[in-house]
Amino acid sequence: MAKKGLRAWVKENWVDIANKKKDGSYPKCGRSGGEKRKNYPKCVPIAKARAMTKGQRAGAVRRKQAKANTGPTPSRAATFAKRKKSGTRKKT
Repeated sequence: MAKKGLRAWVKENWVDIANKKKDGSYPKCGRSGGEKRKNYPKCVPIAKARAMTKGQRAGAVRRKQAKANTGPTPSRAATFAKRKKSGTRKKT
């Protein structure tokens, strides 16, 4: 990942892909006041959310929901699944 800096990171529009709105858009990441949402949020930049397929978004949300959120800091889950190693040959 390229090093961008804090200014570039702040300018990115972060959205919650776990809680899609009825109109098809995504709510902003973070909650205000006593706001309740259906699922625990999975936040990504809007550019990344648009580049992901429906299955990739669902998988990212599944990984986030599977993590136990214990403690004051949010748990981190990988946005993309790790690739499985292929090419393990059987020696005979």
